[in-house]
Amino acid sequence: MLVLAALVWWKLRPATRQRPMEAERLPHDAPEAAAPPPQPPTILPAKRPAVNVPGLENAFPHTSPASNAGAVLLPPNTPPELAALHWMRERDLSGARHKALMTVVGGIPRPPLSMQKLLEPDFFNRADPAELSELLMGEPLIAARVLAMVNSPFYGLPQPVMSIEPAVTLLGMDTVRNICLQYMLAQAFRPELASAQRSFDAIWRASAVASELCLHLGKGLNLPEPGALATKVVLVFVGHLAAASLLPSNGVEEWLMLDRLRRAQLEQEVIGLAAGEVASLVLHQWELPAALVQDVSAISRVLVTPASAADAQHAPLLALGYLCVGLGERLALGQLASLKAYDLDADLGSDSFHLRSYFSLPALAPLRAVLNSPELHSAMQHIQGAGVLHH
Repeated sequence: MLVLAALVWWKLRPATRQRPMEAERLPHDAPEAAAPPPQPPTILPAKRPAVNVPGLENAFPHTSPASNAGAVLLPPNTPPELAALHWMRERDLSGARHKALMTVVGGIPRPPLSMQKLLEPDFFNRADPAELSELLMGEPLIAARVLAMVNSPFYGLPQPVMSIEPAVTLLGMDTVRNICLQYMLAQAFRPELASAQRSFDAIWRASAVASELCLHLGKGLNLPEPGALATKVVLVFVGHLAAASLLPSNGVEEWLMLDRLRRAQLEQEVIGLAAGEVASLVLHQWELPAALVQDVSAISRVLVTPASAADAQHAPLLALGYLCVGLGERLALGQLASLKAYDLDADLGSDSFHLRSYFSLPALAPLRAVLNSPELHSAMQHIQGAGVLHH
């Protein structure tokens, strides 16, 4: 943590720095200009909302400003470090910090229009494999990448697939859509330094594992639209990749190994917002449907939102998404040897505290049985055994 503390100081030191911030963020392969471009404002330390109002702590002894509207009543046994986290929203940023952050977010390349169409509910609800294949063929580079991924050891198909439509039929439209999105993210976010590539690869790999796990669990639990939820899980990692791009390059690997609570604390100190909120900014910038963006953000907010404060209809989906994001990360980073090594009831970390309150929901009652099913373990073992994915 001492290394990260030093890097945080370096990132936030006064504007006498010699390197412009433009050089610190993603280069995006832009050609050099004859004259240096105007420098965007330096990202300033986050300004937290005022919470130390005299008498407020007595009126609400266990509250947090993390809810969507007003204070959330927290259980008395909430871990102190979690209760102390003041979850920042875009509206909480100072004007200068917001302007600087939006300047950086605006520089992240947008996905092709055809890929944005993949996320339109009207298209995906009525599209068949032939229509999806036709859409992908309009993007030859993405089509080639999908074929390369489909034929990789990750999916373990018995024989090579030579065209898009059979790939869609074999793997299913949900999986192919998520492969496309993962490739899109790999192109939009690239590390500044080659030394950070390993961390970006781990994030990308975690998104693939998490989405497949979510798809299997969603079907096993008979939840509505498990494919759509798996896609939202992929998009949660937009925030991870954006945060990795904004943090000092030499600290990304250490940041990635922290638990989600400590990562959120660090992200708010350096960037101003946690990764889940940064994802919302990026997805809005990409003009994705507002409802989709809200759902993606809500998955990350399970960290600070007890089940009692979540929307009852969506709570099981949010909890499953949050669980799969965390398991995907731990499996991809080697923190879990396999899904068999995971014990839902022994996951007692602070970043899982509120998540545990969702497990009593009726829709999640079979979760333990599905998590321990041989079919799921076999599928996830195959995914892990395929080795590292490259993009």
